[in-house]
Amino acid sequence: MIVRSLIAAVLLGTAGCSLAAERMVSAPAPAADTSLKAGPVQTAVFAGGCFWGLEGVFERIKGVQSVRSGYAGGDRRTASYAIVGSGMTGHAEAIEVRYDPARVSYGTLLRILFSVAHDPTQLNRQGPDSGTQYRSAIFPQTPEQARLAKAYVAQLTTAKTWPGKIVTTLEPGKSFYAAETYHQNYLRAHPNEPYIAINDVPKVEGLKARFPQLWSDKPAV
Repeated sequence: MIVRSLIAAVLLGTAGCSLAAERMVSAPAPAADTSLKAGPVQTAVFAGGCFWGLEGVFERIKGVQSVRSGYAGGDRRTASYAIVGSGMTGHAEAIEVRYDPARVSYGTLLRILFSVAHDPTQLNRQGPDSGTQYRSAIFPQTPEQARLAKAYVAQLTTAKTWPGKIVTTLEPGKSFYAAETYHQNYLRAHPNEPYIAINDVPKVEGLKARFPQLWSDKPAV
């Protein structure tokens, strides 16, 4: 956390916020998706760089009920910030999104992930952060989610939505483990911290600007 802030401070002083933020696109709606219909709360798990920014974006989507920062891809015993930072645990910094399937679809969440939440063409890195713990990954919670995620990556690849190759991995069957308490709601608690201001606030602003119909003025719990 301290290292991130120091790096961000240097970038802020030499390049400015806009140059440090990752690229964004307006990805097309998924051709394959689930229909909006009443049912039990659903769960999605995504990774794409620092979980602070991902949480900040997804908590602002209408229909999302809660977002937690955490780790996915490795073992419960190594789901700790200090250990995950080594890049040797198999974990990625990830978020768990719980959403109302009557208000927002899994495909819409994928669309936001690939539009403003991160750059899916960066291999094992996002912005100033590097290592496998910052990889672009989807952790399907059901076979249907796996099918939809695979189809959407193929759709974006064919459409050349991103100029580079999409390197997002699909990793089914992996558990999510919540991160330490001080990581939760980090963006809202520290909006002026240099790392947040440079790398994460622009993503939240990108969601509001590109997808106003999905924007929620009240963040999820």
